[in-house]
Amino acid sequence: MKLNKLTAMSGLGALAALAAPALAFAQDAAPTITDAMDKGDNAWMLVSTLLVLLMILPGLALFYGGLVRTKNMLSMLMQIGAVTVIGMMAWIFWGYSFAFTDGGGLDSFVGGFGRLFMNGVTPASMGATFSTGVVIPELTFICFQMTFACITAALVLGGVAERMKFGAVCVFAVLWPLLSYYPLAHMVWWWSGPDAVALHPTDPIQSGLIWSFGALDFAGGTVVHINAGIAALVGALILGKRTGYKTEAMPPHSLTLTMTGAGLLWVGWFGFNAGSNLEANGYASLAMINTFVATAAAGFSWMLVELITHKKASALGLASGIVAGLVAVTPAAGFAGPVGSIVLGLLVSPLCIFFCTVVKNALKYDDSLDAFGIHCIGGIFGAIMTGILVNPALGGAGIVDYTTCAKDGDLSTCDNAVYSFGTQVLAQVKGVCVTILWSAIASAIVFYLIKVLMGLRVSKETEEDGLDIVEHGERAYHP
Repeated sequence: MKLNKLTAMSGLGALAALAAPALAFAQDAAPTITDAMDKGDNAWMLVSTLLVLLMILPGLALFYGGLVRTKNMLSMLMQIGAVTVIGMMAWIFWGYSFAFTDGGGLDSFVGGFGRLFMNGVTPASMGATFSTGVVIPELTFICFQMTFACITAALVLGGVAERMKFGAVCVFAVLWPLLSYYPLAHMVWWWSGPDAVALHPTDPIQSGLIWSFGALDFAGGTVVHINAGIAALVGALILGKRTGYKTEAMPPHSLTLTMTGAGLLWVGWFGFNAGSNLEANGYASLAMINTFVATAAAGFSWMLVELITHKKASALGLASGIVAGLVAVTPAAGFAGPVGSIVLGLLVSPLCIFFCTVVKNALKYDDSLDAFGIHCIGGIFGAIMTGILVNPALGGAGIVDYTTCAKDGDLSTCDNAVYSFGTQVLAQVKGVCVTILWSAIASAIVFYLIKVLMGLRVSKETEEDGLDIVEHGERAYHP
């Protein structure tokens, strides 16, 4: 992922050479590309997929679980687990098709029915990468992207923690991706593929709406983090504040688990970011080093702000800074240089702190675990900064111009497009704005629909007793 995403599955490189016309002088045959699958690329993508699963279970589950009160720990684990297992099945049934196939007349916004229930997918099916002539098994790509869909829906739960019905969470896991995640994934990452562009450089490129802007999102700053953060805010506003919010203490019950979860998120994020390159080459290495240093810088920056303002650096602050850095570097991972990524990390934490404290207190919304303040704000900042840090003059990787690619499958033989600050930053801003608007509307529809059909919020008595024992008949900890 995601120079701007995969797309057309098997067949892009299978165009036959045209016979030379019978002329009195020699003519070159029409160019062709012979697709090849490298076992190393496939092995890396299989490992990356497992790393993203590690981010969800147990990473995100422990990170969020440690932040809630003791009486709601098990419910948080259950909600994230339920969203994940439902999301996986939905992805196979319809999600993949709606996200990564041609949608016909609606292909700017959503995919079509071509891969419903894995129609036509076999072990021999291949999908494009970001190099001409290089493919990976479609099943590998399906698994990888499936984990992205699952973690995005799970991230939303941070904004509605400790008060949403388990049944409502399960319905949310089905409806919200249909209206929000699948369309946005299609808009940002679906395009006609490098082979098609290289073979027909003058033809219009088929793509999703946000891709067509020229917006860059390497691993999901818009699709995952802004999308989930906006949904978390919308859900928090519709559900209302937790009982006792701002009148009684609601500290995290286990910062040990939260720090453990943050560490697992960081480890898993290498699959998330470096895996998004879809190949085990230098761009994957670039995404990996950026995921190291941006995260380190953000963790350091959060601690520094706390030392300056409160005279003490907290474990909660370090864990929050680590996640903020991971979020911010996600869209930039394969585009920025390492020094630019450090700058990105240093700047994102103060911004997230401001929204998690000053803005949140001023507007009095109850974003329980700061999903909006970290994921949405960090995602917006990272997405816009990607348009700046991609500049080769600032150490960035530049933007590949696939119309210049040689026909030998070597990405290094492609030229970079000429960088324009105004053009690229405007494209990033347009992508961010469409994501915010789409997610807000889709999320509001989903939350209100569930509220009308079955109710969103547990009773006051259930909140007081805890969701663990009332909703699940179990406790995370025995007295």
